[in-house]
Amino acid sequence: MKPTIAFNMRPQTEPWGGGNWWVSQVARDLRAHGYDVRYDLRRSPDCVVLVDPRVGGNVRFGPDEIGRAGARCLHRINECDLRKGTNEIDALLADANRVADHTVFISEWLRDYHAERWFDLERPHSVIHNGADPAVFNPAGGEQLRPGGTMRLVTHHWSDNPMKGFDVYQEVDRLIAAGELPGTELWVIGRWPRACEWRAARTFPPTTGRELADLLRCCHVYLTASRWEPGGMHHVEGAQCGLPVLYHEDGGGIVELAGRYGIGYRDDVTGAIGEMRERYGELRQRVLEQAPSGDEMCAAYRELIVRLLS
Repeated sequence: MKPTIAFNMRPQTEPWGGGNWWVSQVARDLRAHGYDVRYDLRRSPDCVVLVDPRVGGNVRFGPDEIGRAGARCLHRINECDLRKGTNEIDALLADANRVADHTVFISEWLRDYHAERWFDLERPHSVIHNGADPAVFNPAGGEQLRPGGTMRLVTHHWSDNPMKGFDVYQEVDRLIAAGELPGTELWVIGRWPRACEWRAARTFPPTTGRELADLLRCCHVYLTASRWEPGGMHHVEGAQCGLPVLYHEDGGGIVELAGRYGIGYRDDVTGAIGEMRERYGELRQRVLEQAPSGDEMCAAYRELIVRLLS
């Protein structure tokens, strides 16, 4: 009889946040390895994966129902209040975590953030960084920057929250329009605040999957200015498409991965862009060798579930 795994979030097919694609990817991997995957508690599951405690929409059940189900529970934490300037997320996560047998944080930064506030590091926990589906997000056929060529920067976000870094993206757009960043283009994919007025950037509506990966592979460098990000998927998708990363030093969990194959900046994004042009060959080689892996991520979660069920 197949072990049954119940996720409390049902994935969506349209463009959505990174947690949605994490569920899709891990659920597909579990099915491929012989597990029965569900998104409800109608049959007694062997293990429940708590993705989001906020019941409603595609989140079908919450911590109270999980507690009554009596199954082993893996709680994946990918949020915090600092990320979007909210006031209720940390408390919701702390309350939901009471039903967890094992907790996974998507970055060391996020683990330490919650440990300072409520999480007991003596409890069973792990850090597993995000990885995107390598069948979709990979560097095959991608553009490479040639000496003296136009360097194409790209960023993409499902959320239009200003803390995703739109102040920096608009500054880069302004510099390009003013001729202060010659030989540089900016592509912006997804959503952005209504107040944003792009002058030179090439913009695209929200997209996902292979269409998104194809757009990323048309570019040379991934630009993220997201602040205090628990982990994020946007820069991961860019890196897996072979793009070295320009990242804000206050990027939270982003820094842990992007620091392997990118350049950080704080107040001088222009200088970082210039350095990226000079070091592009070196950093592209690094990202090809050290990019995140969706396969490795899925294997890590699968191993945890095996341990929980043993």
